Amino acid sequence: MRPLTRRVPALAAAALAAALFTTGCSELQEVSQGVDKAQQCLQATGIVTETVSKISGLTDDPAALEKALNDGASKLSGLADQAANTTLKEAADGVAADLRKVNVTDANSAVDAAQKTATDSVRWIEQLGSACS
Repeated sequence: MRPLTRRVPALAAAALAAALFTTGCSELQEVSQGVDKAQQCLQATGIVTETVSKISGLTDDPAALEKALNDGASKLSGLADQAANTTLKEAADGVAADLRKVNVTDANSAVDAAQKTATDSVRWIEQLGSACS
């Protein structure tokens, strides 16, 4: 009987250590996911800002403007594919779809597209920000 009574404190200590380790790991995982989400949110808003910035200088080159729109949409879609947060994924996919909808065929439509994306970028950043909060 004595060996069993000696084992009880050791078993209890092992169970407590396992519980602490498991709890610590889950909290660490939550913190890690929060950091990942914050980084992805910053990346998403950065992609929008970068795309609008590129577009504003390309009003004389409709083909390059169209390419910048598509590149921005592709970057946001890629980020959405990697996002663990569903709300952020949906917001990034939505903004990417909006960028793809902008049609540039000539110099006039390029100017219109630049103005539209500059105006819409405020709404897009708000959408992404809402998804991140």
